[in-house]
Amino acid sequence: MRNTLRFLLGDERVEIASCDPTLTVLDWLRLDRRMTGSKEGCAEGDCGACTVVVGRLDRGRLRYEAINACIRFLPTLDGCQLLTVEHLKGGDGALHPVQQAMVDCHGSQCGFCTPGFVMSLFALWLNEDTPSVARIEDALAGNLCRCTGYEPIIAAAQQMYRIGNRDGLAKGRKAVAVGLRDLADEETLTLHAPGGVFSAPATVEALVDLVKLHPKATLVAGATDVGLWVTKGMQRLDPVLYLGRIEALRVVEDLGDHLRIGAMATHAEVRPALAALSPQLDELMRRFGGEQVRNAGTIGGNIANGSPIGDLPPALIAMGAMLVLRRGAERRTIPLEAFFLDYRKQDRREGEFVEAVIVPKPAPDALLHVSKISKRFDEDISAVCGAFLLKIGSDGRIAEARLAYGGMAGIPKRGAAAESALIGQSWGDTAVAAAIAALPGDFSPLSDMRASASYRLSVAGNLLRRFLIETTQPRVETRIAGLLAGALTEATAHG
Repeated sequence: MRNTLRFLLGDERVEIASCDPTLTVLDWLRLDRRMTGSKEGCAEGDCGACTVVVGRLDRGRLRYEAINACIRFLPTLDGCQLLTVEHLKGGDGALHPVQQAMVDCHGSQCGFCTPGFVMSLFALWLNEDTPSVARIEDALAGNLCRCTGYEPIIAAAQQMYRIGNRDGLAKGRKAVAVGLRDLADEETLTLHAPGGVFSAPATVEALVDLVKLHPKATLVAGATDVGLWVTKGMQRLDPVLYLGRIEALRVVEDLGDHLRIGAMATHAEVRPALAALSPQLDELMRRFGGEQVRNAGTIGGNIANGSPIGDLPPALIAMGAMLVLRRGAERRTIPLEAFFLDYRKQDRREGEFVEAVIVPKPAPDALLHVSKISKRFDEDISAVCGAFLLKIGSDGRIAEARLAYGGMAGIPKRGAAAESALIGQSWGDTAVAAAIAALPGDFSPLSDMRASASYRLSVAGNLLRRFLIETTQPRVETRIAGLLAGALTEATAHG
């Protein structure tokens, strides 16, 4: 067991013997280190003003990610490198290319959000060469600005690649990787402070023992939700068990007919595997929070917190996903839909934790559809999320239907009556009308700040209509191409 938190702050090695388990990275930077470049705008991981970059070893290789410092707990940085806007300028005081590009393109007005934008762009600059405008917009979706209208910032993102590489941080990656390897070990980190106890095991076996010893502990993955319990709910969490050091829980495996995804795999890590199954799953994951949230939030955390408006569970339920739960040496595998019992209540026994998710690959002839409806297109949780999978029999009739919704009940849930209305029917307007008519028997949604009950029911039915249109009518581009080809043929014939 180790009792000292260790990480790199830029090139400086930091060791802390006592730390409140829920002290945020942002508060530590601003209050303890007086590094005030990172700003607090929302304290809920929504505005990006607090963005910092974290370097960590991922299967032995150094990986840099933008994260929200306002909801990330400081002890979770054990074994990592933390970079802030203060680390970007050169030894001679020269601006980093990202900063210089923001100056050149007038990408800042009031300046409050600017350090966060700079750090998001810095992460992009470290990891990618000449990204498209669409990719730049994705990378900045987690940063909000009230002044510039974003166009100058996007221009700066393009300009920063033209300025030239004057970055000592990038050149020093090898040295950083060596430094982080020196910090790596398989000892369980345990910190004691007046605010409580923080433990971070490095192996699944150590986690099993800790969960058994502390069955009431708060298990923290990316803290993208739990962080708000502290910053907004003012909760005291004690003890805290952090799972982020366990590499075995981050593995994403393609096992032929299914994926096995470790509970600690982040949304950014999961996205390529899900995108290979369906472009709509790729789009769902692209709109999953901002880049900072996708880099920190995990598939296991998204499931285990039991939110009825979590984006991913409806899609996984529609595909028939299974959940692997572990307690001690025992494992049990249950359908994901059976895990959700009631609002914020799950079938997780005392001393048990989510170990993995099993995602069956849809059959080549299966029809799969995923839609997310939210008040704001980017970085917003669903008002309604619909995910549907159909299998059509050799007779042309629906043999299997799985219709899963989020935002329609206290849990992510299938529409059993609507599914029954589809079975045995031809996939068409009549079947969809019957399924829509059955939806009120399946769901009694609430009215809240995101949507009214009547709106949710209306949208739930319209998503089924969208599913029908997208799977039975040619794409608009195809129809236009056909019309143009026909017009050209006719014109030639009458030449």
